[in-house]
Amino acid sequence: MRRSLAAVALVAACSSGSAVPSPTPTSLPPSTPTSPTSTPSPAAAAAQDWTTYGGDPQRTSNVAGPDPSGAAVAWKAALDGRVYGSPLVVGGRVIAATEGGSLYALDLRTGRVRWRRHLAAPLPGAALPCGNIDPIGFTGTPVYDPRTGLVFAVATESGVRHVLYGVRATTGTVGLTRVVDVPGMDPTTHLQRAALLLSGATVYIAYGGNYGDCGQYRGTVVAAPTSGSGPLRSFTVPTRREAGIWGASGPALLGTDVLVTTGNGASTGGTWDRSDSVLRLSAALGLKDGFAPKNWAKENSDDADLGSMGPLLLTGGKRVLTAGKGGNAFLLDVDRLGGVDGQLSVLGGCQAYGGGAVTANGALLPCEGGLMRVTTSGDHLRKVWQADVIGSPLVVGTTAWVVDQAGKATGLDAATGKRRVQLEVGAATRFAKPAYSGGLLLLPTKAGVTAVRLVR
Repeated sequence: MRRSLAAVALVAACSSGSAVPSPTPTSLPPSTPTSPTSTPSPAAAAAQDWTTYGGDPQRTSNVAGPDPSGAAVAWKAALDGRVYGSPLVVGGRVIAATEGGSLYALDLRTGRVRWRRHLAAPLPGAALPCGNIDPIGFTGTPVYDPRTGLVFAVATESGVRHVLYGVRATTGTVGLTRVVDVPGMDPTTHLQRAALLLSGATVYIAYGGNYGDCGQYRGTVVAAPTSGSGPLRSFTVPTRREAGIWGASGPALLGTDVLVTTGNGASTGGTWDRSDSVLRLSAALGLKDGFAPKNWAKENSDDADLGSMGPLLLTGGKRVLTAGKGGNAFLLDVDRLGGVDGQLSVLGGCQAYGGGAVTANGALLPCEGGLMRVTTSGDHLRKVWQADVIGSPLVVGTTAWVVDQAGKATGLDAATGKRRVQLEVGAATRFAKPAYSGGLLLLPTKAGVTAVRLVR
């Protein structure tokens, strides 16, 4: 996560996202949506809940739905800060967390505010020793727990500390509040960028470092009970420094185990210290298995770590795909990750940032050179196509959707990579991932949330 040449050239190609400051939108008052440019028909698809990054805890990012036919912007909601995390949908409400320190519930069909809960005064970037999110409030994608009816989100607050909030999805009332920093962890040097993960009665919260890799930090996962009481459990990468767990897609669930990718560590030789790795943790956060590229130590030296993309569980649940800044994608056996150089297959040509998406017999990878489709037939990775759009994909029906930083939402044929449609939706932060419900594509932007109606 140190500044590599690629990261310097791209400015924001690092752990904490966009390098541009995050002002409150000025085109509209905070928490006020625009008037919808069009309204979905009464026969619009039923609105299913979208409760976590990628639609499920495996981060599949692939859902049944319509391919675009007369796709258009349905509404835009301007909120009190940038939206880095993917929106959720619960009971016809679009839940968005902002760097302004607020959670919003927006009406799925109109974008109008159903409730707003301002939970934390946004922390000025200058309050941290380094970093490039300014101001900072809620950064990681929240998660919804149907058992408790609470949306869980972690804010960075003055102090500096990280606070887990549980907010009732129906009303916005606060059900629980808890500091989720653990002993030995300096909150000023740890960034909560990764999407939260829910498993049973536990929320998993992953931490990396701030842009610039300042201070003493180590990649950490904290497990917090959804009840708000009981001890916090934690795992810290067994390295002397760095190895952040910062990929925007967050940890992925494998049964009751947790898969994470780690960033570059300070070690540039010697014994593998679980930096630049894929790690399998138990539900109680014990280290069970791991994988690292053969050249993990050199990748540490070059800031070419795997941590830039979270693990992606493929169809069948027996294979995991990951890629990172080093330019290689790796296919792994989840039952035997293989240790150093233990991959089933490796494919070059993809510096990946963000979150991928599962497809038939393979996946879509968010490569810096453009979205890439790969197949995994016979445990051999093969490139099928690469498009000229950059971002973290979501497949709806047979269409792969990407929103880029310049504000274009592009729909591609997932089988061929051919462009089907492109719309102006508003500039987005780095690693933005769409969500989907009821015939609407929901996009996090620098101003708030934009909804795209897929079918006229």
